[in-house]
Amino acid sequence: MRILLTADPELPVPPKLYGGIERIVDLLVTGLQARGHTVGLVAHADSTSPANHSFSWRGKRSQNKFDALQNIITLWSAVQQFQPDIIHSFSRILYLLPLLPFDIPKVMSYQRDPSHRTTSWTVKFAKGSLTFTGCSDYICTIGGTSGGVWHTIYNCVELEKYTFQPKVASDAPLVFLSRVERIKGAHTAIAIAKKTGRSLIIAGNHGTTGEAGKYWQEEIVPHLGKDGIEYIGAVNDTQKNELLGQAAAMIVPIEWEEPFGIVFAEALACGTPIISCPRGALPEIIRQGIDGYLINSIEEAVVAVKELPNIDRYQCRQQAEKYFSASVILEQYEKLYSTLVF
Repeated sequence: MRILLTADPELPVPPKLYGGIERIVDLLVTGLQARGHTVGLVAHADSTSPANHSFSWRGKRSQNKFDALQNIITLWSAVQQFQPDIIHSFSRILYLLPLLPFDIPKVMSYQRDPSHRTTSWTVKFAKGSLTFTGCSDYICTIGGTSGGVWHTIYNCVELEKYTFQPKVASDAPLVFLSRVERIKGAHTAIAIAKKTGRSLIIAGNHGTTGEAGKYWQEEIVPHLGKDGIEYIGAVNDTQKNELLGQAAAMIVPIEWEEPFGIVFAEALACGTPIISCPRGALPEIIRQGIDGYLINSIEEAVVAVKELPNIDRYQCRQQAEKYFSASVILEQYEKLYSTLVF
């Protein structure tokens, strides 16, 4: 098959540090080529993913109207040049607008909450040529209310990049690995660490201005360097593997409806249990008492930390292998493509 993939214009594929969607697209490029397909990629000009054919977005901002128009033209041109059997979009659905009436199969993948209004009109305009995927049942349930056919295909990780650690030290730290912002619950992770007397390593980027900057300065910075609370900044893949592997648990007590969160799958790949909250897709990722604990309060989290020795880290790794490995997800996408093209 000739498969044309698209990613948002802001970040290169693969990303240099963070960028979950861009990592998934890169895995699809390399994995689909390894399976004998010809792959085209429309992405940021600095992308290094080894697609058979690469096209660069003219516009660099997803939310800018002029850039959106430029990118509609870019995608149209890429389709004319590449002549794909199927188009798979991880970018804005608006870019597909002039292609919707044509019979060529199209897949639109959502990694965040779909817009009911936008999804509804595209379903009508596409007349059966557009299929949707969501990165969780949570996302597909939201999208399904707008009509269309939806398939859950989880995000994935390259298992070979994450070293399974069957045991950690009795005084192993808790690790918060995510963007340091309120909805990710870094402040709650600090409170839990203090109540349990455990050290906490915080890794991830943070805001410097506005509400995000205020949150960082007022609710995170005052705790750093005290009571075993340490901030190490953003981390690359190698550092992430080492950090998660040495952790007693990854603790990210979210305060929003998480669409998926690749970092959760990355933790499981290391055999590291997770402490988070039962919101969004988390109940699909974590089996209570097996892969970690979903908590609703600091008090419940304190109990969960004490029960971490009961978790079999091998079962965490098995969960990642069975549901969130690149090979499993590639097979699911390839099977979907085949049903739409043939």
